[in-house]
Amino acid sequence: MEEFNVNDLKKLYVPVKDSHKGQNGKLMVIGGSVLFHAASLWALNIASRIVDMVFYSSVDSNNEIVQKEKQEFRDGIIVPRDKIEHYIDEADAILIGPGLPREEGVEKGDDDTKLLTESLLQKYPQKKWVIDGGSLQVINPEVLPETTIITPHKKEFETLFSLEPAFDNAEKMAQKYNITILLKGKEDIICNDKKSIIIKGGNQGMTKGGTGDVLAGLVAALYCKNDAFLSAKCASFINKKAGGELYKTMGLYYNASDLALEIPKVMKKFIL
Repeated sequence: MEEFNVNDLKKLYVPVKDSHKGQNGKLMVIGGSVLFHAASLWALNIASRIVDMVFYSSVDSNNEIVQKEKQEFRDGIIVPRDKIEHYIDEADAILIGPGLPREEGVEKGDDDTKLLTESLLQKYPQKKWVIDGGSLQVINPEVLPETTIITPHKKEFETLFSLEPAFDNAEKMAQKYNITILLKGKEDIICNDKKSIIIKGGNQGMTKGGTGDVLAGLVAALYCKNDAFLSAKCASFINKKAGGELYKTMGLYYNASDLALEIPKVMKKFIL
């Protein structure tokens, strides 16, 4: 298994000087629930700093929160659930799952995560999908399109595939389903049907709630204009590097919002 080459960051898409709004990525984010408000908002926060347009669809209570926070979401559109298919057609990539309720967490006003996720995957198998959080915990892996990146931690991987240990089986599942897997841990493993790589770094401050949602938003934003394997491995490196930079100034005492603010600084340093 190879290690990350920092020069790969220079392969990432960078907007050209004469580009205009819409040419540099459109991302659809589907997530959030009555119980889990913040998860999809962290993904939205980082993605809105990278792509030109984010279409955001959550439950009504989350949509209202985002509407009030438009200063962080100027180039975005809040989409009711019954309108998402139109915006999926327009989006370059779709992130689904951050904050979507697990089976035991469904409350009045929430969606059925399994039904929502599987129906969209089956209807739009040609789209670029990033699947995270609640969706990973309830879907059948047989519905995963080959265009998918999944971003599970150990437990989510083992739940999705009914297989353990996760780190011994990531490559096998990537090959079996012909997908890209970013398996999160002390060391991230990124693999597809042909290759795999390990990403080291980070620290235990990154166990805080929401840091995985930030990573999912970063992966999806990059995937809008790059291929799956490059997007996943570069997002993993950037995320861990940002955690390392925060450790220098804040020790372990930072949160997901701090991570989302640090990531653009890392990207500027290594990409531009």
